[in-house]
Amino acid sequence: MALEKRFLDILQKSKYQDEDYAILNELATHIRKRILEVVSKNGGHLSPTLGAVELIIGMHCVFDSPNDPFIFDVSHQAYAHKLLTNRWDCFDSLRQTDGISGFTRPQESPYDYFIAGHSSTSLSLGVGAAKAIALNKDSKIPVVLIGDGAMSAGLAYEALNELGDRKYPLVIILNDNEMSIAQPIGAISKYLSQIIAGKFVQNIKNKIGNIINKMPNASYLAKRFEESLKLITPGMLFEELGLEYIGPIDGHNLKEIINTLKIAKDMQKPVVIHAQTLKGKGYSIAEGCLEQWHGVSPFNLQNGLTLSNSANLSPTQIFANTLLDLAKEDSKVVGITAAMPSGTGLDLLIQNFPERFWDVAIAEAHATTQASALAKEGFKPFVAIYSTFLQRAFDQLIHDVGIMKTPVKFAIDRAGIVGEDGETHQGAFDISYLNLIPNFTIFAPRDNATLKEALYFAKDFNGGPCAFRYPRKAFKLESGIIPPTPFKLGKLEILQTSPSDILFIGYGNGVGKALNCAKILKEKYTKECAVVDLRFAKPLDENSLLDLAKTYKQWFVFSDSSKIGGIGDILNSFLQKHHLQISLTSFEYEDFFIPHGKVEEIESKLGLDEKSILTKILNKKN
Repeated sequence: MALEKRFLDILQKSKYQDEDYAILNELATHIRKRILEVVSKNGGHLSPTLGAVELIIGMHCVFDSPNDPFIFDVSHQAYAHKLLTNRWDCFDSLRQTDGISGFTRPQESPYDYFIAGHSSTSLSLGVGAAKAIALNKDSKIPVVLIGDGAMSAGLAYEALNELGDRKYPLVIILNDNEMSIAQPIGAISKYLSQIIAGKFVQNIKNKIGNIINKMPNASYLAKRFEESLKLITPGMLFEELGLEYIGPIDGHNLKEIINTLKIAKDMQKPVVIHAQTLKGKGYSIAEGCLEQWHGVSPFNLQNGLTLSNSANLSPTQIFANTLLDLAKEDSKVVGITAAMPSGTGLDLLIQNFPERFWDVAIAEAHATTQASALAKEGFKPFVAIYSTFLQRAFDQLIHDVGIMKTPVKFAIDRAGIVGEDGETHQGAFDISYLNLIPNFTIFAPRDNATLKEALYFAKDFNGGPCAFRYPRKAFKLESGIIPPTPFKLGKLEILQTSPSDILFIGYGNGVGKALNCAKILKEKYTKECAVVDLRFAKPLDENSLLDLAKTYKQWFVFSDSSKIGGIGDILNSFLQKHHLQISLTSFEYEDFFIPHGKVEEIESKLGLDEKSILTKILNKKN
């Protein structure tokens, strides 16, 4: 059923009575129910988006979207926005193949200003939008909704630094859902903000400013009085940066939210509204600072239990357990993650060795550079970061790690297609962007057992920085199918030979797919092929590859990575270097951003499922 007309009509009102607020509160309940129904079936981000419902309703009540740009940080908290902008009926398709995205996406709706799957981009986007509005002499006002966690990234402060100087009209809603401000301070600040936010006091502040300029002898006392007020408000930082500050306000009180947004809109300045909200609001099981409810798999709405629990350990769990064992054996082993302790498994290490393992917040660049210094001082730092987020530290990978040749160990989680989170999160590019950096060693395990071997190798590797990748979910190759062997620098492993001239070269999770295709090829089509686990993308095992080239003239590459700069390109460069006449076909990702959906369905759409791959191999002319 579409969103009721009475709810849509009330959003257009300029003034609200008590009975109107009652309808808006009913709307909030209605939205939360819809979010819970869909996310419990599809999975998705839950606690942040439940906590932001009233703030988003308030935004739509006061501002004119899409005329006024609504910019959501990360945008995983924007489900209510989607429901209020013509996506109520199709919300069932959230994060499904060919369905609506779990993030804002301009291709999906004109109400979505920008795509956002990485944190802390909103303030820079807001400043850019405000500059364009000023240049066009428009009356629009950008509205940014940013969570307190996103304020831990440096990009946010770079934007605030310029905004405080330029003074473009911009409304920033700081969604503080960590409940970190103590009640006494909050009460005082709330009282002050109610006074300071009023038009009368704002006018007084402006007049005092004019008086101060004309009466230099009185400026010292006036400035000290203003500074004294700032010292007892949480907004001191924003005020010092040159922004107006209002708050904290109750982020679930629609009357307070709407009145405050109206005041901020009329100020025509950069304004920070500090709103306190409760994560998981409206679903008691998820309420509070519970990281496990940030992003969820499908779950039972009645008891909150995950619907599908695999008995097998995930690669992330294997990584965490193995690293814990290494940390117990070697006091030089340390670890860093960037705001993803449970996602990377590093929470286990932080619990056991809090002085040696750190979550540095949303600061991938900082994590990378500090790891280089730790390595220089003789420690063995493991930096555990998702493939998609390591992109944010590209300069540091070159400037602070690659050039220094420090033995930092990068554990790259979520490599390959991650599924429902879509184009902002697919781990497609790490091989491409790491391979071009001198001094890096790049390798990959094929299953859980060799993931352990990868950690053993990385721990004691001192020849420079190294990076190994592994998928979000289970490897395609089950442990035990092929016995694990230790990694040897720059050495591949031949898994099976063949009298034919066909060679399957697998890398990482691609080894499992190569073996599966080889098995089907033999059993169904009576064709044989050799299979190799490349193991190292850099350095290549050139001697072994030269020997293989004597027998096998058709090479097929299996890797969960971008085709441009990927394993196929690396091997093509090798073939050109040695003037080898080899037919090489790569089953990697083409040159576009991969959409969201279930991994198997996306692979099928890309023609990278086993059936499609075998068809291409059988149809290939020698």
